[in-house]
Amino acid sequence: MLDAPLQTDPATKEHSDTGLPAYIKAPSSLAFRKLRKRIIRQTQDAIVKFAMDKPRADGSAQKWLVCLSGGKDSYGLLAALLDLKWQGALKADLLACNLDQGQPGFPKHILPDYLNGLGVAHRIITEDTYSIVTEKIPENRTFCSLCSRLRRGILYRVAREEGCDAIVLGHHRDDALETFMMNLLHGGRLAAMPPKLVNDKGDLFVLRPLINCAEKDLSKFSDLLQFPIIPCNLCGSQEGLQRAAMKALLDQWEAKRPAQREVMFRALQNIRPSHLADERIFDFEGLTTLADTAFARTADADDREAF
Repeated sequence: MLDAPLQTDPATKEHSDTGLPAYIKAPSSLAFRKLRKRIIRQTQDAIVKFAMDKPRADGSAQKWLVCLSGGKDSYGLLAALLDLKWQGALKADLLACNLDQGQPGFPKHILPDYLNGLGVAHRIITEDTYSIVTEKIPENRTFCSLCSRLRRGILYRVAREEGCDAIVLGHHRDDALETFMMNLLHGGRLAAMPPKLVNDKGDLFVLRPLINCAEKDLSKFSDLLQFPIIPCNLCGSQEGLQRAAMKALLDQWEAKRPAQREVMFRALQNIRPSHLADERIFDFEGLTTLADTAFARTADADDREAF
């Protein structure tokens, strides 16, 4: 069921740092203001750079399904998007969505209560993917792959039902780097998380507006705003996940060389196909030297003289 937006309480505006209920618990410190400014700027930069907020063909604003897990990143995503909407810097209409996957002990009231308090339109979906995943996957294997596929399929369906143009996810810079390392070391390919893509059916965008944001910043943001975090007990209890191993590796590099993640993320935006080895994206066969070019010109000239 879709909950209608609530009106913002004027009293909330008076006591909020920005006029947004999401910031009602925000500290008045300079450190928080700098942190918020950095996250909002990085989010807006991604939205603009990757043309996420383009109007529809008829000129109307897009509608985004903002996917909330109850973790720090998705709360940060929603707060940043609401901030940009409040500033008039984001045209897309927002519909928050949470998928209750049937995990035992899942606190069903937390997200609806939080979203009602913000006055944000939302939809809560209940689908027992937990039973499917735990039945299909042995205990010593990771659940993430099947779980994410099931979850994504449900979110696509909901987006279509609600007339949305995109599903919006809370993946950040560190998620992209960990995915890149997993693909490099385990998948045998160079690939990460794109900021914007089209789904296989070609009818929906998948957007990641936090792609420029560091996880450590989002963690601080979450702590300072006191988001009601819902832990994921499905995959979080499994040890030895590849992603956790990649995070630990990146942490080690960062400890030895501060800003290592930032350098690596810049590399994802500075690709040189001619310096890799994939003939599908660079024409190695068509490469020529100056000698080849000179010979070709001479041959052409001789052919013209012959005629």
